Amino acid sequence: MTRHGWSRRDFLRAGGAAAAMASIGGCRPDGAVAPSGTETTLDLSALRPPAGVTPAALASDRAYWTKVAGQYDVLDDVIQLENGYWGIMARPVLSRYERLTETVNRRNSYYARRKFEGDEAAARQRTAGALGVDADEIAFTRNATEALQALIGGYNRLRPGDAVLYSDLDYDSMQMAMDWLHFRRGVDVVTVAIPEPASRQKVVDAYAAALEAHPRVRLVLLTHLSHRTGLVLPIAEISDLARHHGADVIVDAAHSFGQMDFSVKDLGADFIGFNLHKWIGAPLGVGVMYVAKSRVTDVDRYMADLDRPDDRVTSRVHTGTVNFASVLAVPDALDFHEAVGAAYKEARLKRLRALWAEELRGRPGIEILTPDDPSMHAGITSFRLAGRTSAQDNIELSRRLLEEFNIFTVHRTGVAKGACVRVTPSVFTSEDDVTALREALVKMTAA
Repeated sequence: MTRHGWSRRDFLRAGGAAAAMASIGGCRPDGAVAPSGTETTLDLSALRPPAGVTPAALASDRAYWTKVAGQYDVLDDVIQLENGYWGIMARPVLSRYERLTETVNRRNSYYARRKFEGDEAAARQRTAGALGVDADEIAFTRNATEALQALIGGYNRLRPGDAVLYSDLDYDSMQMAMDWLHFRRGVDVVTVAIPEPASRQKVVDAYAAALEAHPRVRLVLLTHLSHRTGLVLPIAEISDLARHHGADVIVDAAHSFGQMDFSVKDLGADFIGFNLHKWIGAPLGVGVMYVAKSRVTDVDRYMADLDRPDDRVTSRVHTGTVNFASVLAVPDALDFHEAVGAAYKEARLKRLRALWAEELRGRPGIEILTPDDPSMHAGITSFRLAGRTSAQDNIELSRRLLEEFNIFTVHRTGVAKGACVRVTPSVFTSEDDVTALREALVKMTAA
């Protein structure tokens, strides 16, 4: 028995699985992946937002989002508010991925050597279209970390005595990669603490002050949407500022693509790393590295890669054998994502966030770590209890939420002003779920 009685998985096993599998095209009767361009598509018309309904209006439509949630098989034993690690595949995407896995396994090297290159190119073309860039400006990676480490480590315009800059809200692996440049390139490392509470002007001023104080900064790492607090930075504005000071930026967009409505051109950056298995909902193990066409030679070939031409982005990362089925399922994940629509997903996630974070803002004893400015948050938001800034404090807080209220969250460290607990809803999260979190925190902070 689960908190909903019968779980969605029970219903799926009772008959939904056959229907879901029957709707999946793309494989010939002999089990081979269908030739590129001949795959049948999923019928996702029922998920498309009603004509004329704005994202803000649809965000509170319980019937519509219940229909979307019905496409996911979610653990029913807890209220899952930690969806930032990776994103659950929607049922049609999972079904396609399972079938593709069987096909690749059956066809083995015959498929890999004769057909995968063309299918990968088609998937890359589809992904480039979703990002608003050319296909020859991106390369698939296993995740955003691999993409960003290749960009940071390969950036070749640094000279001894130059400096690089990152903030406390940047991802740990990226911070370490920037630190590593001290040994690889002989540069100095400069750090900045993002103001808390944050505002657009305070954030821009913090970067401006750091760039003024350190005129040798030539590379800046920026995280579009922080995995620590959920803060969204004004990337285009900071990118312009960095260029004015003679610095390039590398953008970590691991959490923003699929959670926010934007294109690469909106960021004004030439080097970006993305995840496809977080908010796009592709299978685990797929990310994207973007390098503007005119900037390819500013990133070294990956360990002197000779498998691909020197002017190709794909020569800037060398993963080796990949999970072929994960890559092949990316177009299906993009189809599902686009059926709902990025603007509609963003509006829904912001509403779910507001139902707990904005309702608790100003309550004594609780600190909400993203501002109410809609341009500076999406769905993720972290909080801490006043004075509880240690990692152990927040481990204990997330433990209490789970054990006493059946709400799963995760603690985050590394924020300059102290550790926190991160709350990450998804499109299958209900308003009742976030209301339960709000009520739990009210009880925990009651005088």
